[in-house]
Parts: sequence; C-alpha cells; structure tokens
Amino acid sequence: MPEQGLTGIIGGSGLYQMDGLNVTEEVVLETPFGPPSDSYVLGELGGRPVAFLPRHGRGHRFLPGELNFRANVWGFKKLGAERIVSVSAVGSMKKEIEPLHIVLPDQFIDRTRGRVETFFGDGVVAHVSLADPVCPQLHAALVETTRSCGVKVWPGGTYVCIEGPTFSTRAESELYRSWGVSVIGMTNLPEAKLAREAEMCYATVALVTDYDCWHETEEAVTGQMVLENLKKNVDTAQGILSALMSVLPVGRSCGCGQALREALVTQPSQMPQEARDRLDIIIGGHVE
Repeated sequence: MPEQGLTGIIGGSGLYQMDGLNVTEEVVLETPFGPPSDSYVLGELGGRPVAFLPRHGRGHRFLPGELNFRANVWGFKKLGAERIVSVSAVGSMKKEIEPLHIVLPDQFIDRTRGRVETFFGDGVVAHVSLADPVCPQLHAALVETTRSCGVKVWPGGTYVCIEGPTFSTRAESELYRSWGVSVIGMTNLPEAKLAREAEMCYATVALVTDYDCWHETEEAVTGQMVLENLKKNVDTAQGILSALMSVLPVGRSCGCGQALREALVTQPSQMPQEARDRLDIIIGGHVE
C-alpha cells in the first residue's frame, strides 16, 4: 500500500543518490505513460518516509527534453507521495545571485517546445489553476530550513525553463534578463504543472552554478563549469533536505491536495473507461 505523507525528492544533475537516506527498498514501476527515469529509492530521511528519483537516471542518461515527466510524477503519486521537492542546477540571471547561492523560486516561465505537460486528454478534460505553482507551505518550510543551514538563500524569484540541451545565446539570455527572471534551467516544467494536476505539493531548490552567458566579466557557461560548481552544492542540498524533514508538518494546510476539485470539466459518465483507469490514482477521489 502507498505510504501516505511520503515526500518525493527529485535529484537533478549531480544528485544521483541521497546520503543519509536509510534505504528500505528500490521500486521499479510500470506506469500508463511509460518508464520513469529510474527506480525509486524508498526509505527514511530525518525520520520521515521519502522516495528518491534521479531525474536524469543514474549515470545521467537523459536529456531534459527526453525526460518522461508524466511517468516520473505518476510514480510518486502511486507510491503515496503528497509532496515533491525538486533539486535542480540553474544559471543566475542577476548579478547579486552568485554561483553557489540557492534560490527557492515561486514562479515559472515556460519556454520549452513540444513537451507533454498534462495527464489529461483522450476523453478527460481538466484545467487546474497554476497562478501560484509552488506550494506556499512547502516553500516556507524550505526557506526556514535553508536559512538554518547557513547558506545564502534567495526566498523567491522566477525560474525560466528553456528547452535545451544547448545553453542560451547571449541575445536570449539578455531577453530573459529583461523579463526580470532570477534563474534559468531546463527541467522544472512540466514537473510543476504535473504535480499540481496530481494534487501534490511542489517546490524547487535551485542550485546556482553559473551566470549563464550574459555576464560581461564571467566565462560563458559550460557543462564542466556546471558540474564542478554543482558538486560543491550537493552536500549543502542533502543537508537541506535532511533538515527539511524535521520541520515539514505531518499534514497539509495548503490547497494543493484539492487542485482538481473545481478543475475537472468532463462529466464522469462521458469519460472513456480506459482514460478513467489510466487516471484513477489522480482523479479517483473526484469521480464516482
């Protein structure tokens, strides 16, 4: 049976395993949307149940555009996760946000192309609200935890998600800066959208590795630069996640768990049985 109250952790580039995780089992899941990035590692962290998934697979096998986001998020839902904390490498779009700082974004801009970003369709229509894509309760706990870990944290900001796998041109980087965004990355959408559809809380721990390519006196971003700085941040990220478990409330007081209450449009009697079966763990509590 799924373990209610479980927290899902998605590890980004460089974070392929969780030190301090008391592992109980690894679970390989089959999903209606194909295979997830890897097996889910279940266990306890800070005395709380967690499930860990390396976003790009162990050994970093998948490009951002190749990730099966639906399978990854569906798998967490199947395991009983109520929250997802996403750890991601990002570039800074503001001078004051320096490499090795941590940003906790509360907004996103989607610049991806052609990614499947919804569980719905094929006979079931839903339109969830994404005005505030980050769970306020989970975000507040992360702000408290990150500050207590003694690192420089920016408790808000906008994450612009690009398609990748190439980094931005200088013109693109300057365009995004003109929008006032804080950081740039390639993976956190459609994760946030799918988590909301699945009625799970979602928040991002963004590990700043570089200045993208806009900074006049800094070297343009390279993959090697990202990985070198990320290695320095991984220990910090693991400490934050471990400490987070002690401050997370057992229950949820946010509205994430009821995101579909007024979002489902299709009448249950008109939903194809195949679609209802595929989406049962997501919509089952809202249809008879």
